[in-house]
Amino acid sequence: MHNVIYHYEHCSKCIGALALLKQRGIEAEVIDYLTTPPILADLERLSRLLGVGPLGMMRTTDKDFIGLGLSTTDRRSDEEWFALIMQHPILLQRPIVVIDGRAIIARPAELVLQLLP
Repeated sequence: MHNVIYHYEHCSKCIGALALLKQRGIEAEVIDYLTTPPILADLERLSRLLGVGPLGMMRTTDKDFIGLGLSTTDRRSDEEWFALIMQHPILLQRPIVVIDGRAIIARPAELVLQLLP
């Protein structure tokens, strides 16, 4: 399994997490998730690794979430929430970092250190 960071170039948390990885010599594939949205299999894997459902992976207080008329009380299946993330990848929390088969939402960026030896 390879190391990955789901990244947005204008996000200070993403920039910070990537810098911490580089400082410690950890190589990771950088995925601009807005340009290359994760597919269902990726989202399901991330959900398992993070130990959260789709809502736990989403920016539920963000204007984009609210602007779509979404609410955390909406009765949707996991597949429906994942479909929304695939349609609107801006809803995904960032950065999500996967190192050696473990994952974390690095907010703040220093949380990425929990994945390092």
